[in-house]
Order: sequence, then C-alpha cells, then structure tokens
Amino acid sequence: MKDFFSVIFMNLWGFDLIIFLVAVFTGFVYYSTKNSADRLYRKLHLTVFVPDARSSSMEAGQEVSKLKETDVVEMRNHTGKLYSLFVNLTGIFPLLGILGTVISLLGMVSDMTNVQGNFYGALTSTFWGLVFSIIFKMFDGVICSKIEDNEKNVQLFLERNSPNASPENRE
Repeated sequence: MKDFFSVIFMNLWGFDLIIFLVAVFTGFVYYSTKNSADRLYRKLHLTVFVPDARSSSMEAGQEVSKLKETDVVEMRNHTGKLYSLFVNLTGIFPLLGILGTVISLLGMVSDMTNVQGNFYGALTSTFWGLVFSIIFKMFDGVICSKIEDNEKNVQLFLERNSPNASPENRE
C-alpha cells in the first residue's frame, strides 16, 4: 500500500501540480457560483413563493417592492457566467490528464533509463485528471438543479412584473 501512495504522489511536483492548481481554482469558482446562486434564490424567494411563517405578507411586499428587474437579470447573468466557467473548467480535467500522460510518455522516449518512473508519471496525470473530473462532476450535479430553479424563478418574476403581463399572471 505504501508503494501505491508513493506512485500516486510521485509526479506531484511535475505536471500533476498544474492539475492540482486548476482544481483549486475550480473549487474557488464553484464556491463563488454557489454563493451567487444562493443569493439570487434568497432574493427571489419571497417574490415567487407564498410567504411562510418566517415572513409576513407585509415583509414580502416590502421585499418585492425593493427588487428591480435589472438587478435580478444582472444577478442571473453573473451566476450564469460563473456556472459556465465552472462547467468548462470541469470539462478540461480529463484533457489535462491526457496531456500529462503524453508529456510523460514523450519524456520516456528521450530518457529510456527511467522507463518505469516515466510510465508511472504518465499514469498519475491520468489518475488525477479523472479524480478531479469525477469530484467536480458531482459538485455540478448539486449546483445544476439550483441554477435551473433560479432560471425558472427569474423567468416567473419577469413575467409577473412585466408591464404587459395580464392581471391573472400578476396574482
């Protein structure tokens, strides 16, 4: 088992470091996306749903009157941009793993004395690329539903507050 961990972390200061740095940046983008989606959800919550026990209808009315369509659209666009960046970053992890593999295998051609080490280095890049891809794909599953829900809520908010909306849509 000790050899297993030493092989996995063998190339850590090589190409795998790039994969780890991209993973840290992707984690930051996920955190920012989740916070942005949560803020938008909280902002729209009282405008889309019936007030619950925690807030009276008067409080809900005050919140709705303070909310501007441009602010809601701007928040939706900001969240959408962050989510798009997160999805694109998540998609490059397998490619980074393959790139690390190719770079390590090219190094093996030039240095045939350490074939085993270069081959292990090639496998670790693929390993880390797949591991981070799987992890962030699970995170995507968590946040994707919130993004879709927010999109529907923004659409409903815009329909209800549109000057052309019919009276039955405003109720």
